[in-house]
Amino acid sequence: QVRLVESGGGVVQAGASLRLSCATSGLIFGGNHMGWFRGPPGKEREFVATISPSGGTSYYANSVKGRFTISRDDAKSTAYLQMNGLEPEDSAIYYCAARQTLGDDIYTDRSGYDYWGQGTQVTVSS
Repeated sequence: QVRLVESGGGVVQAGASLRLSCATSGLIFGGNHMGWFRGPPGKEREFVATISPSGGTSYYANSVKGRFTISRDDAKSTAYLQMNGLEPEDSAIYYCAARQTLGDDIYTDRSGYDYWGQGTQVTVSS
């Protein structure tokens, strides 16, 4: 059974940093693209960042470029999202997703991901 479990969310003030983690089990982590999406509960999720299986390619939404960094640790089967310079507009539930595909293509559409976590709440106050 594949599981993705996010952690690291919280309530912070504008300008602060958070690091989200996505611990996975039940899949071959090195064979998956990993992505982060965000959105309000029950609403459509928007793309935030993605990283290829090799870690050699990453891509970001314009709204977070330069502030957020996606990374992965294959030894721990875990993906991360380092978020710096947080803004109130970044407040959302953050979801981790995995896509079972090799290569260095970029996948920004949520329909392209096979597995999802339950999300972790990030709230940024002004």
